[in-house]
Amino acid sequence: MKLVNDIYNLYRDKLTGDEEDVTAIVMSLLHGQSKEELVQWIQEMQETEIYQMFGLYLMEALRVKMAEDGIGGARPETARQQRYH
Repeated sequence: MKLVNDIYNLYRDKLTGDEEDVTAIVMSLLHGQSKEELVQWIQEMQETEIYQMFGLYLMEALRVKMAEDGIGGARPETARQQRYH
């Protein structure tokens, strides 16, 4: 949670409460990061944070896959818009 707290405190005064704030911050932070830098962030996380992160990734990736295959109510173009990579 330290990473999230640090990011939040860094951007706190610029946040408007809009979902686009989160997207812009995440995209900005990930842009230009190497795999090694990302792994370093992960190594600094607590085990529960890693499980939460990986769980959210798997759930979102499965939602996107289901939408791409036309399963359920989500449309593929909506699912593709939400990808951060």
